Amino acid sequence: MNISYKSPGALEQTRFEKIHSVIFEDSKKASRIIAKEISDLIIKKQKQDKNCVLGLATGSSPISVYQELVKMHKEDGLSFRNVVSFNLDEYFPMTKKDINSYHHFMNVHLFDHVDIDKKNIHIPDGNIKKERINEYCAEYEKKIAKQGGIDFQLLGIGRTGHIGFNEPGSNYDSLTRLVHLDYLTRNDARKAFFGIENVPTTAITMGIKTIRKSKRIVLMAWGNNKSSVVQKAIEGNVDSNISASYLQNHKNATFVLDRSASEDLTRVKSPWRTGSSKWDEELKAKAVAWLCEKTNKSILNLTESDYNENNLSELLMEKSYYDLNLDFYKRIHRSITGWPGGKPDSDDKVRPERSKPAKKRVLIFSPHPDDDVLSMGGTFDRLVSQGHEVHVAYQTSGNIAVSNSDVLRYLEVINSTFPDCECENDELIEILKNSSDIINNSRIREIAATIREKESLAATRFIGIPDNQVHFLKLPFYETGTVKKNIPTIDDKKIISETITKIKPHQIYAAGDLADPHGTHKVCLDILFDSLKDLKSKTFMKDCWVWLYRGAWHEWPIHEIDMAVPMSPFQVLRKRKAIFYHQTQKDNVMFQGDDNREFWVRTEDRNRAIARKFRDIGMSDYTAIETFKRYHF
Repeated sequence: MNISYKSPGALEQTRFEKIHSVIFEDSKKASRIIAKEISDLIIKKQKQDKNCVLGLATGSSPISVYQELVKMHKEDGLSFRNVVSFNLDEYFPMTKKDINSYHHFMNVHLFDHVDIDKKNIHIPDGNIKKERINEYCAEYEKKIAKQGGIDFQLLGIGRTGHIGFNEPGSNYDSLTRLVHLDYLTRNDARKAFFGIENVPTTAITMGIKTIRKSKRIVLMAWGNNKSSVVQKAIEGNVDSNISASYLQNHKNATFVLDRSASEDLTRVKSPWRTGSSKWDEELKAKAVAWLCEKTNKSILNLTESDYNENNLSELLMEKSYYDLNLDFYKRIHRSITGWPGGKPDSDDKVRPERSKPAKKRVLIFSPHPDDDVLSMGGTFDRLVSQGHEVHVAYQTSGNIAVSNSDVLRYLEVINSTFPDCECENDELIEILKNSSDIINNSRIREIAATIREKESLAATRFIGIPDNQVHFLKLPFYETGTVKKNIPTIDDKKIISETITKIKPHQIYAAGDLADPHGTHKVCLDILFDSLKDLKSKTFMKDCWVWLYRGAWHEWPIHEIDMAVPMSPFQVLRKRKAIFYHQTQKDNVMFQGDDNREFWVRTEDRNRAIARKFRDIGMSDYTAIETFKRYHF
């Protein structure tokens, strides 16, 4: 697919868009295409005996682009000898050696692996004396100008709509300067800094005008947590509160999106508004669900006028509005079941799962120890109570999410209970007492992992499965001791494949979260998908169905739901109890996110909200519902 600039809104499909955008199915392929454009430009400039001036970004979005560039250097001989780089920004204050500095980030992900001349690397200095900042920023602008400006500027986009650190309210003609960081921006960085209180409140950033001067701009956006702000930037008006929207005035800017980041664009969310559509069953379901929400009506109350007045008259050429309503009603009704493992001796043509075998082997993959009960605790409980052989595989240890105070508390209990214990507890206790950061100590990480294991076992015992059906995989990519994880390898895939082969499940449940391509949930899902590709030819896999759940933050759109498992008030309470066994993840947890509700409150609210959606479109009124989408491998 080509990402070369095209005039936005030229096609009927893109008529609502004011910035050229290209949509890929996943970020990996998109990153390869971006890296190819950069490499082609570098080579072109080399042939002209000219420098190639690159504006570079940090954050999770460009990581895969840098991986591709490093690969091109090592495997294809791409040289960076003529590259001059200018990074967008840096935290202030921030030393170059700090692991959270963008100097460190760029070295780790790109510069240490290619042949770029170190004197050609320019990254804002977060350790400059404050009284020199204005002078320093002016010098940074002069250095860019001396190189003839930036040939190619790579950008990400923050959830506030910022590019660089140009937060809401940034001036159209702003230059490199010191800025105050928005709360949401700082909160998104909290994981790397082990808490928002440790994230700097200020940063040095290139300005909007500096970025706009770039000859070519490519902005990346991955994951559904970026979809809302992407839509505002591309389809909304130029707005100082969405600094990325300023790129509407650039003559060579392209937004490169994965499918999840594009889901709020009109051509994706409601393509019937952009011209004639290819009406398959999935799109019909999406349209009727959208119409219910738009008109605030239940399915069977939609009228012919509702279709005609909302750009859906094309649907009426094939079927009457009554039949369309009825088809969607039946689809949603069939998704609802109290038998997630299939109902024995029933007609499974009208149910989401097979009736045979009546007793199934079930494998629940949980990225962290607690995702199983948080995301599908009610369904988990149902599967066990209905007699299925349920296994849980915790893909990572989750050790960095255990606070120092929790580890300290457990060690002090052990010391008090066993005062004569000959171990290193005293030394560890002193270390923990005197540090608020996650400590790079393998023994402390091991204890933290053990704590989470025992919490998980308490929860699974409560639900009713034996300990030998609980598997702690500790995938190697995660076990770094820091927030930054390693790139998954064949060793990670091997562990997943061996687990599946050993259990030979009829059902696999996995976290289908797509928010962050480098987040743990997405990485775990990608490893599983790779394993399924390798295993699909195995005889036992022909009987295996894969069901995807979502975590405590997002929900499947109602038209994508293939199985909905209602919960009674009693089952909601049982799920809550199972979550409570994960004591280290209650109250003031390490990675709370930008939602101050406790995890159990979030998940209950989400389960109740989806139940209300089912009620609003004309289904029965349930207390709460857990939902799943089938993955066909």
